[in-house]
Amino acid sequence: MDTERLLALAERPDAAAILLDVDGTLAPIVPRPEDAVVPDETRAVLARLVARYALVACVSGRAGDEAAELVGVAGVVCVGEHGLELDPRAVEWAPRIEEFADSVDWPAERKRLTVAFHWRTAEDERAAVAELRRVADRAAAAGLRPRWGRKVLEVRPPIDADKGTAVRALLDERGLRRALYAGDDTTDLDGFRGLDGLEVAVRVAIVSDEAPNELGTAADLVVGSPAALLDLLRRLA
Repeated sequence: MDTERLLALAERPDAAAILLDVDGTLAPIVPRPEDAVVPDETRAVLARLVARYALVACVSGRAGDEAAELVGVAGVVCVGEHGLELDPRAVEWAPRIEEFADSVDWPAERKRLTVAFHWRTAEDERAAVAELRRVADRAAAAGLRPRWGRKVLEVRPPIDADKGTAVRALLDERGLRRALYAGDDTTDLDGFRGLDGLEVAVRVAIVSDEAPNELGTAADLVVGSPAALLDLLRRLA
């Protein structure tokens, strides 16, 4: 483990940010997103981090208010929908996203700016993926952007806003040049890129059989579970 970079964050908490994904990072993955829980012990550590660091934020695929409720820690800044909530252009596409969701014969996790199609509970995963590939092709043909994650297809507006742009906006707004970002899925690679050029940058991958190989390759530190990430965060708190 690269303890030198962690120490650089911990020695100047007033000039540093802790940036975190939620599902699969703070909350263990569950079959249904609505059943996800951030453990009480994780919340306790987050509260200690909020008291020490200039910024503690979650950048989630969920809506920001939903992520804030799930995390349940006062002082944690939550940005939702993979950073799209910070881009005013995304709202213009909301009706198109809703219309597309209505046209798909598949259970949809509807959000304000995106829609997600999960297959974690599908009886035949191969058939589910084949069907959702057709949905992805339709989305692309409609001028939308399909993106694959951990047993989920997300359809989003064709806007260059992501977790990386959200991370950079959060840091720039506060003038912070030191940060840690932790995540477990494809969109967290964007979060990693949001740390490029910082004085101190720590990219933490929570790896699993479902995580993209690129995530571990791009990370400075690799852990195997949300529980292992919690142990790392305790060292910073």
